[in-house]
Amino acid sequence: MTLRRAPSDSLVVVLVALVARLAVVLWAGSAIPPTADGSYYDVVARRIAEGHGYTWLWPDGAVTYAAHYPVGYPALVAGMYALFGARPVLAMVLNAVAGTAAVFAGYRLLARATSRRLALLGGLAFALHPALVPYTAALMTEGMTAALLVVATATAARARDAAERGDSRSRWRWLALTGLVMGLVTLVRPQSLAYGPVLGLLAATPKERLAVRGLAAVLVTALTFAVCAPWTVRNCVRMERCALVSVNGGWNLAIGTQTTNGAWQEMKVPEACKEVFAEAAKDACFGHEAVHVIEADPLAWLARVPAKMRATFDYFGAAPWYLHQANATRFPYGAKVALGTVETLASRLLLAAALVAVLKFPGPRKRARIVIAALGLAACVVVPGTVGYLACAAAILLLGPRALARAPVILPATAATILLTAATHAVFFGAGRYGLVVVPFVTLLAFVRATPEESAPRHG
Repeated sequence: MTLRRAPSDSLVVVLVALVARLAVVLWAGSAIPPTADGSYYDVVARRIAEGHGYTWLWPDGAVTYAAHYPVGYPALVAGMYALFGARPVLAMVLNAVAGTAAVFAGYRLLARATSRRLALLGGLAFALHPALVPYTAALMTEGMTAALLVVATATAARARDAAERGDSRSRWRWLALTGLVMGLVTLVRPQSLAYGPVLGLLAATPKERLAVRGLAAVLVTALTFAVCAPWTVRNCVRMERCALVSVNGGWNLAIGTQTTNGAWQEMKVPEACKEVFAEAAKDACFGHEAVHVIEADPLAWLARVPAKMRATFDYFGAAPWYLHQANATRFPYGAKVALGTVETLASRLLLAAALVAVLKFPGPRKRARIVIAALGLAACVVVPGTVGYLACAAAILLLGPRALARAPVILPATAATILLTAATHAVFFGAGRYGLVVVPFVTLLAFVRATPEESAPRHG
């Protein structure tokens, strides 16, 4: 293996990722219209591109300011619409570019964590993952969120590399870029905000003082808020209520108190909110009433958590659902079942490989990790997959802070992504498309090997 040949591997991975995603765009461009939340994002993107801002035109001709859904994704799509015309296929092209950038970033993460061969295989697995590639056609936020989180993780890893070399200037530049990317991903999906401080901590080296690690976390978090600040001010002025990004937290919390299967269900409007019509005020009312429900019977609310976890992690199915929902003739039910089966099989196999990778990683508590990994491996086959994902995060954490500080960033980043996703949807409600953000991390982790002969070279 030579360093000068490594760039050819990254080129292969990028080309495969781009060609696979553009193939989906060519197939879906005229056949798969925006649907579900995607139809809303398409309409809002058109209005932003036309200069109307994030507003909603009602059937009676009234126009109101809106912020129910996060602004980030429709604003990105609006940029494409403004430049090239309002055609949904352009949003798919945007998704393809973002997904390809994430694959490149993921390959660079692996190139610092494993052998050249496994880095190439892992990059190709990411590039061709059947849960991610078909979702390129969806005008939805989850694919963009997953892509941006991988990119932010890669920039944090570059910051740590610079710190290890003693290149302080480069280190802080990469940290600043991490904060800016996290600001963008927070505008796309506000729940991602909690990931920023984690990346700041992961960008530190094990020899650095706690104060330096804390400063890195503060910098990433501050820049994340700075990117969101103009939109937050807009909400304070236009929505009659200050909100960091969107005003749907109350809705989601209320749904989380009512769901009987852990997933989204049509919400029964609380009596106190029936005469509240302003978007932000209604959301606040829903949140207030939901808190009352939780306080009145916290055990009943907690009892819903297992179902929410199963809805999030057992089966992703985002692409099969969206494609069938958008055009059942072009993508019939049989195709939906077939794609769902393939993506579930691939996801479970990669999860099993990730569990083995964590088990083999050098560090303390080997017996405990064997037990947790065995439980997770069993979950990949005979019990809900949720147990497997949570076992993966637990096995990583069992390595302990010292071993994790020395480990490749992809290990703690995977644990953080799984646990933050689980915590978010334990509070609100679950859906397979929300769990999709863990797929790139688990896929990359499956190819990490920390053996002396494989982990020494750092290429990419």
